[in-house]
Amino acid sequence: MAQVLVNFRLEEEDKKGMEEVCRDLGMSMSTAFTIFAKKMRREKRIPFEVSVDPFYSEENMSYLRRVMAEIDAGKAVLAEHTLLEDETP
Repeated sequence: MAQVLVNFRLEEEDKKGMEEVCRDLGMSMSTAFTIFAKKMRREKRIPFEVSVDPFYSEENMSYLRRVMAEIDAGKAVLAEHTLLEDETP
């Protein structure tokens, strides 16, 4: 099979981190991406779980913006909470 060149952009920190992991595994980034592509092609899916942190859902972000606006406007009702001590020996 003929090989092709694929270009894409990564954050510099992500690239450096991936290079380090690949080096520790004894492979190049090209080999790592090839493994990913072959596994994806074979399984017809992304070969790992992809999920979203519910904290960043639009519903929660909207709620947090509303609360922050209430705090900024001085309309928020803030309550004092009692701290619970961990009694684990």
